Amino acid sequence: KQWYQRRVAITAGGDEDTCTAFLLGGIGELNDKREPNFLVVKKDTTIGDIESHLKRLLARKDIGIVLINQHIANDVRHIMEAHTAAIPALLEIPSKEHPYDPSKDSILKRAKGMFNIDDMR
Repeated sequence: KQWYQRRVAITAGGDEDTCTAFLLGGIGELNDKREPNFLVVKKDTTIGDIESHLKRLLARKDIGIVLINQHIANDVRHIMEAHTAAIPALLEIPSKEHPYDPSKDSILKRAKGMFNIDDMR
């Protein structure tokens, strides 16, 4: 099988509003082990819980894209920056209460390092 035939799931990790929106959009599911492909991060969610859930998502063979609120990604930045595989793609998204800051996005930082402005002229 090709990678696109095996990795079809999109996952989300974020605040309640973000996860609710994605779940209403149809991305929520459980794998064979009854593990969800999303994590609703609340005030009492520990960084350890976020780290372990993110590591499990990144290790799953059925996941192609992991979406995470940027303010939550900041808490697990070491995992975000250590993830170098193209698939699953790990993308930071804004939340309703926390605007997107491109200077903190690890994927954008890598992309900027790949191109020189002179190459675009």
